[in-house]
Amino acid sequence: MTNERHEQAIHNLMEIVERIYDQLDEGAVPNMQLSLRSKKNIEFNTRENVWRYGSMLTDRNAKSIRGAQMLLRTLHMVDFIKNMVSSNKSSTLREMYYISEGWGHGKFGSQDESNLLAEDLEIVSKSLREDFKLRPEEDGARVIGDLTLIETDRKGKRKTINCRDDVGDSGYSIPYNVESEKVDLKSSGAKFIVAIETGGMFDRLVENGFDENSGALLVHLKGQPARSTRRFIKRLNEELKLPVAVFLDGDPWSFRIYASVAYGAIKTAHISDYLATPSAQYVGITASDILHYDLPTDSLNDQDIAALKSELADPRFQDDFWTSEIEAMLKMKKKAEQQALAKYGLDFVTDTYLPEKLGDMGLM
Repeated sequence: MTNERHEQAIHNLMEIVERIYDQLDEGAVPNMQLSLRSKKNIEFNTRENVWRYGSMLTDRNAKSIRGAQMLLRTLHMVDFIKNMVSSNKSSTLREMYYISEGWGHGKFGSQDESNLLAEDLEIVSKSLREDFKLRPEEDGARVIGDLTLIETDRKGKRKTINCRDDVGDSGYSIPYNVESEKVDLKSSGAKFIVAIETGGMFDRLVENGFDENSGALLVHLKGQPARSTRRFIKRLNEELKLPVAVFLDGDPWSFRIYASVAYGAIKTAHISDYLATPSAQYVGITASDILHYDLPTDSLNDQDIAALKSELADPRFQDDFWTSEIEAMLKMKKKAEQQALAKYGLDFVTDTYLPEKLGDMGLM
């Protein structure tokens, strides 16, 4: 089943192909321009609080064998996407890499090459990978709470699902494509979102009934969240006006998970508008929490220390809260997990910790 987004994506891709063929017909060396994908052309927009590509462009042309090969791969990939959409199929990025084995001189040397070209096509066509019906190997995360949505299944049938009453304890599984034609958000009795890093803590909050007792919509991030998870949170925040709190471990890598949810990532700077939720607030473990709640800790290793020092220069962490917490963690040389809260019993996180932290944010 195709829809307007798929059709528009194919239209945009075919315009790229037509330009290449027109150049060949005119006897010109074919080329394709796209944003330069390097750190010097990616900047943090402090007004919008997201990563953006700058104005620098790169020219991909057939003047070299490598350039010609990339254009050949581009044509093969567009043809593959077009045929896939018209036959109502989808493909993982891994499958597309192996399919290229049949493209002769256009086959990829590694999956990194095919993944990068898929991202290039997103940039130059101003479409999403999901519109190409390309999906990652990993699935989306889980959701539990009073949210009603209408999901379109693989046969085109629409079904209404409440993410609390119509699911089991594992919750509603977020599909790879969460745009409105696939997942139509209808209403929410929940008052805010708590996005949770670990599966163990997600299950703890579900078992303790935190979604019902607090009016929260619980979203499991599964560590570094998939694009579909970040997009789903973004839509909930924008369309249903649900505030977002991100509940994570207290270490530099979890801080970066928060930053990717709130401000986006360099890798996906071309789709920050689709993925980033700048109003998201951090409710995870901090250096202050380690001291205030006397939590069990682990020592920072060399990689942790280097990451924290790097974050002090990261534009996403340039406010008093983050500077203070990162410097305090470096000083104490300790980190702590969400599960460290179990020191005070299995109910402490839902009876004390989250109510206190969310209360300070005005969410409870």
